[in-house]
Amino acid sequence: MNTEQLQLVLQSAVQALPTLLAATPVTLGYALAAMLLGLPLGFLVALSRLSRFAGLRGASSLFVSFIRGTPLLVQIFVIYYGLPSLGITLNPVAGGIIALTLNAAAYLSETIRAAILSIPRGQREAATSLGLNPSQTMRLVVLPQAARVALPSLSNTLIGLVKDTSLVSVITVVELLRSAQLVIARTFEPFGPYLAAALIYWAISSLLEVVQRVLERRFARGG
Repeated sequence: MNTEQLQLVLQSAVQALPTLLAATPVTLGYALAAMLLGLPLGFLVALSRLSRFAGLRGASSLFVSFIRGTPLLVQIFVIYYGLPSLGITLNPVAGGIIALTLNAAAYLSETIRAAILSIPRGQREAATSLGLNPSQTMRLVVLPQAARVALPSLSNTLIGLVKDTSLVSVITVVELLRSAQLVIARTFEPFGPYLAAALIYWAISSLLEVVQRVLERRFARGG
């Protein structure tokens, strides 16, 4: 690449920035929505996998296995393009959020389940001896400690979701990647807009990593 070509790439990247930055809140919105919805769903799935009832364990294990064993892109296609054949039609926003939420819930459930299992059984027994019922033991003893254990993985899941939102561009959601594609369709210069989009994803991920480290240090001091 000569100097002139480099200048053209940088110019196209700079020109694409306003459009891409305008779409960045959409990317963040999808990631945060999937995380906020996926956390409680993942928690329920984790509890189901730890349940004494075989039916709950089996159903939740099947859900996790299916989601983790299939590509997110295929899941988006099934939800957005497949469900209409069953009479269920979703708009791109709902389809994208549902797909990301289900995917996040499956991975979060494994993180939460592992964190819960990492708490020594003796602490549960001690809580029971103090008169706490199972619900109180989970809420007051197990979950606060499990949250510290799970924090790095939860943060990594959110970072992964930010990048995974790029896949909803295939169902016409105008997020960061789709915005770059629209700019390219006008300018016929792909390198600059794609490079700018990549740098924005990198900046978001780096910022979230900093927040993760701050939270980890705070939790460590609290421990």
